[in-house]
Amino acid sequence: MTAINVVVNGKSYTREVEPRLLLVDFIRDTLSLTGTNIACDTSQCGACTIHLDGQAVKSCTVLAVQADGSTLTTIEGLANGKLHPMQQAFWDQHGLQCGYCTPGMIMAAAKLVEENPEITEAEIRHGLEGNLCRCTGYQNIVAAVAQAAKA
Repeated sequence: MTAINVVVNGKSYTREVEPRLLLVDFIRDTLSLTGTNIACDTSQCGACTIHLDGQAVKSCTVLAVQADGSTLTTIEGLANGKLHPMQQAFWDQHGLQCGYCTPGMIMAAAKLVEENPEITEAEIRHGLEGNLCRCTGYQNIVAAVAQAAKA
């Protein structure tokens, strides 16, 4: 077991973890923050996307011990008392169907817009290539990201 210290959604945690524990499993099983989804376990779908030290990462390919000393934001921490503009835009634009990809998609999209508030439709589509949705066809997702960029 290895002790790690992380700040998740503004709260400090110190936990003993197995060195091979994935960050997504640490978030879900150790901290009971189940908004981050597990789907492929191979970094192909993006359902597990979180912000790690300000960068969007797929938490299924990061070990919890690698996050020691880091700051994490999950879908639960994105809102601050009210819906984050990206969450609101997904609601307004019907940017979800089954909802499985939605937390990772929102986390990736929020980082895209933060880095490029004047983002174009082509840049949105390119920036979300690593996040797969099997339900929506992406049109409403793209509309949601564009709405949030304007907000």
